[in-house]
Formats: sequence, C-alpha cells, structure tokens
Amino acid sequence: NSQSPGHWPKVTQLSIRPFRSSEDYLYAMKEDLAEWLNTLYDLDVQVENFMGALETGYDLCQHANNVNRIALEFQQSNPGAASHMRIPRKEVVFQAKNVVPGSFIARDNISNFIQWCRQELGIQDVVMFETNDLVLKKNEKNFVLCLLEVARKGSKFGMLAPMLIQMEEEIEEEMRDHQDPGPSPLHPRARREKQIREKHEWHGLWGGRGPDPLHGLQL
Repeated sequence: NSQSPGHWPKVTQLSIRPFRSSEDYLYAMKEDLAEWLNTLYDLDVQVENFMGALETGYDLCQHANNVNRIALEFQQSNPGAASHMRIPRKEVVFQAKNVVPGSFIARDNISNFIQWCRQELGIQDVVMFETNDLVLKKNEKNFVLCLLEVARKGSKFGMLAPMLIQMEEEIEEEMRDHQDPGPSPLHPRARREKQIREKHEWHGLWGGRGPDPLHGLQL
C-alpha cells in the first residue's frame, strides 16, 4: 500500500559516521533503502534479506509505476519546471500474483524494471544491475546504487526519499545558499566534499567512471 505525498512520514535520521570499509558503507545504504521501501509500501525488507525480499521484481515494478504517477502529477502542477526535466511515462507491465523467485515471470518483472530505469529515467550503466544479478543475488553493490539513483530521481518530483538522498539535497541547498554569484572557486564545503570523494573513492563503491552516484554525501 503506497502512501500519498502528503502523508509520507520522514525517514528516520541516520547517524553518519566514518565507515571502516566498503562493506560497512554498503550495509548502511541497504539499511536506509530498506527503511525507505518499508515506509512507502508497508513491506518487511531487512538488510539481511535485502535482495531476497525484492527478487520477484513485483515491488520494484510497483515502485516504478508510482514514480510515473508522481512525475505526471508534478508535471501537471509545475509545467515550467517539468519542461526542463525528464518525465518518465511508460507504464511497467508486471505479474503480481504467485510469482516464484527465479521463474520466467520473476525474470520478466525484473527485466521490465531494468528497461524502465534505462529508458524512462536514463540511469547510466555504471550504476545499473542485470536480471541475473537479482535472481542469483550477486553484484549487490550495483543493485543498491541503482535503487539509490531511482530514489534520487523520484525525489525531484516530490516523492519521499531515503535519508541519504535527503542529506544530499540539504547539502546541495546549503551550498547554493552560500555560493557567490558568478564564476568562483569551489565553496569550502564543496571543496571538502571533493577531497573526501578523491581520498576515499567512495570506499571502493564508485570507481570514478560516469556520474558520481553518491554526490553530495559526506563520509
């Protein structure tokens, strides 16, 4: 059961701390995404069963169609802003009942979600996963990064975002508020983020290819 934007509760505040390894950081992202999905759809996704809870593709496709709906509502109420944004439109067709994990139907659901991510949201390959990744529960890193990117794009239309994305947006807003007009050197906070990114390379989660999937997040 999805909730309307006006009734979305705020995701619990995270305690951001230095992560000792990429595994710790991946765990924190899964924890955040699990709480976000549970809040939106009254699911029972846990860190320990993160991929297993989503392996039929049903909840992913349901979320994709909800993003489409929220994006359309945003376009209707904010036509000026929407004219400069990529608006997802294509409905994701999926099977909801009696889907056996690993079955052809489950694979088809997952494949349709992946196609929507690429074609409707324009998510780049550097943060994409493949059907077999979810079916076989491998390449968890890209699965997590893809869901974060989906959440990031959905938040632009007013959809509830995971706490990591909310923090990004707050940091970006603060940076905009403090930047001087016109070309200028990086704001100290932006410069610090750049240094952190280069030093840690996102704890090995981002190899530096393509867009930074975790831009704005301080470690």
